[in-house]
Amino acid sequence: METPAMKITLNGNSHELDAALPLNRFLETLGLAGKPVVIELNEQAIFPRDYDQVMVESGSRVEVVTLAAGG
Repeated sequence: METPAMKITLNGNSHELDAALPLNRFLETLGLAGKPVVIELNEQAIFPRDYDQVMVESGSRVEVVTLAAGG
């Protein structure tokens, strides 16, 4: 029997995950590992130093803003 996917909200849209993940692994699944991003999880800003300790779980609300240099 297959486990149902977890549902989270990513940038205002429904998103499914197979299991809870630390934030750094979640960024890897999005192709954003090592990229300059700002993360808000459940309306709390998360520091990059904490990405490996903070979990994205079912029902989480994640906002990911990518930073780009320009002029």
